[in-house]
Amino acid sequence: MSDKTIACRGFLHGFTHRYENPVQYLLALGDDTIVLNEWIGKTVRIAFLERIACISCGRSIKKTYNSGYCYPCFTKLPENDLCIVKPHECHHHLGTCRDPEWGEAHCMIPHYVYLAVSSGVKVGLTRKHNERKRWVDQGAVRAIPIAEVPNRKLAGELEVHLTQFVADKTDWRKMLKGDVTLVDLLAVRDELYAQFPDAFQPYRIEEDEWLDIVYPILEQITKVKAYNLDKQSVIEDELIGIKGQYMIFKGGVLNIRKFSGYEVEMSV
Repeated sequence: MSDKTIACRGFLHGFTHRYENPVQYLLALGDDTIVLNEWIGKTVRIAFLERIACISCGRSIKKTYNSGYCYPCFTKLPENDLCIVKPHECHHHLGTCRDPEWGEAHCMIPHYVYLAVSSGVKVGLTRKHNERKRWVDQGAVRAIPIAEVPNRKLAGELEVHLTQFVADKTDWRKMLKGDVTLVDLLAVRDELYAQFPDAFQPYRIEEDEWLDIVYPILEQITKVKAYNLDKQSVIEDELIGIKGQYMIFKGGVLNIRKFSGYEVEMSV
């Protein structure tokens, strides 16, 4: 899509990516797919059209839950269950999963436990083959898998154990400012291997090298102000970069995923 084709309209969802150097960010909006890297360095206008629709069932709503869902979908869909953010509390084996077939497809499959550097070193987990998307969504600049386990619950149990020795959260402001110290993840991994419970020792995987990730950023910001479409329906600012799920402007940042389901018009 040419940058001369202005005014794309549709409902926001999270970014998709092409894993290049730097990462190529794509945003589906209506019938268009915007290659956002081509808009960096230009003034972008985003206008919230005062309509929100659930990203699952599509019905019109006044507010979203868990980044894009209506309240019924938030309370009923398995992807919104508490065990998604607390995987060690997975209850699929108890027969109480909101959707056992969904659980089989998304949770009862191999998962990686990984180390990543976003605002600092953190431990996390993700489905096997989903790791690059997970790392880019978190704004990680360096990452490596350290264990492969048979399901999400075991990954969560190992992650919780390792949080005694390394953080499991990202400081999104530091991540966006690029306030990051790169570290030797192989050395950190080897230190953590000594802390693995015996039951998890067989799941260790020893990659030869980590993955470094480069983002399309013209200049680093020193202060982070968050734009909010609920409070400011029109944003018009120079786009200077993209990282994680954030569009980075001269005057602030916009978390695209947070406003999933919002109908907007975007132009450059």
